Amino acid sequence: MQALLDSLTHYSGVIAGQVWGLPAIVLLVGTGIWLTFRLGFVQFRGFRHAWALVTGRYDRRTDPGEVTHFQALSTALSATVGTGNIAGVATAIAFGGPGAVFWMWVTALFGMATKFTSCTLALKYRDIHPDGTVSGGPMYTLANGLGMRRTGMAFAAFALIASFGIGNMVQANSVADGLTYIFPAAKAYALYIGVTLAILVGLVIIGGIKRIARVTSRIVPFMAVAYCAAALLILFLNADRIPDAFATIFNLALNPWAAGGAAIGEAMRYGVARGVFSNEAGLGSAPMAHAAARTKEPVREGLVAMLGPFIDTLVICTMTALVIVIMGAWGEQRPATLSGAALSAFAFEQALGQAGSWVVGFGLMFFAYSTIIAWSYYGDRSAEFLFGSRAVLPYRIVYTVLVVVGAAVPLKLVWNFADIANMFMAIPNLVSLWLLAGVVKKLQAEYFARQPGNHA
Repeated sequence: MQALLDSLTHYSGVIAGQVWGLPAIVLLVGTGIWLTFRLGFVQFRGFRHAWALVTGRYDRRTDPGEVTHFQALSTALSATVGTGNIAGVATAIAFGGPGAVFWMWVTALFGMATKFTSCTLALKYRDIHPDGTVSGGPMYTLANGLGMRRTGMAFAAFALIASFGIGNMVQANSVADGLTYIFPAAKAYALYIGVTLAILVGLVIIGGIKRIARVTSRIVPFMAVAYCAAALLILFLNADRIPDAFATIFNLALNPWAAGGAAIGEAMRYGVARGVFSNEAGLGSAPMAHAAARTKEPVREGLVAMLGPFIDTLVICTMTALVIVIMGAWGEQRPATLSGAALSAFAFEQALGQAGSWVVGFGLMFFAYSTIIAWSYYGDRSAEFLFGSRAVLPYRIVYTVLVVVGAAVPLKLVWNFADIANMFMAIPNLVSLWLLAGVVKKLQAEYFARQPGNHA
């Protein structure tokens, strides 16, 4: 059995390396750059107004939709804040070096324009059912906006597969990984950890988006504040090392004489892959959550959505990365057996003692739990699009069972699987962004022309 797992890990790694080569990097980051210019740097122009929208000033109960702007953002963030910030950053640094962090920043900055575009389109082309429930996302954008239902079905199929990887098994695996670092004896109980997590997931996802939104809007803000407070404490206590940490990141990302050409290539590959995993800009998953927002203005939810990459990658991931670099938990100083969540726990422990590893371990549990339940919604929207509403319950059952599987398989194999599924999911979504960017530009111009600061 071990030989089979080793073989699968090796070959899936080869495939992931090919999938996340230079063409993929150009495709994802290039789309974000093009959209940034096409939409007049919307991530900067609309930044302040986006925060006003999140406060609820523009929420109207009579508008079509199921959840508030804040709940939609919380649900989307719950699918990204967590494993990507704790395990994803650590994995990027472990395999790509600190220079990978720079490419995570690049992905997030331009990814804000990508997410604005995809979520604006999701609102415009969503389906609102007679009972008030909503179905939306890139598959509906492709089908309703471009008449490309088959391409929409391809996206839904890849999203369905990806939900089992990025949204499910990666999360369960990282919970087991983090707990094993805190309690080494927990390694023998990975199966029981998975079963417990699966039961807790099943109790929530059966209630659909409204219950998911209520749970995530409570868990995500609380755990994000707790985790960031611990990271900020470490950075405050080591403030004199922060300039050197930034210098290390920039040097190893851009200086071939310091890092070597191959090392820069690895930094770019892992930085973009983990950056996309962290904030999902370009994948097309978040639009499914944002499509449920209660609003008549597609641009409003697009602006709210673009805060996701900012909060997720430019703020929280940066904190994790700086802690790892400052505490020297990388390169030759990194324990050979540590990567992913355990490496982040090690770095926090170096600064705060055992309390640091507890912050990471328990933070990871709550983050991963919220991510799993949020991604279940993405998967069941995809299942509904492909097979009708009758497929939703069977999907949720299979999804819950795979939580148990994810907790017990090797970390590297799970990450490889997630990387492959992510890229195949992104391609159909990017097609809709290229072809409908003009529609978004028009909607954006009309919205801002109405003086949104006073518009209700």
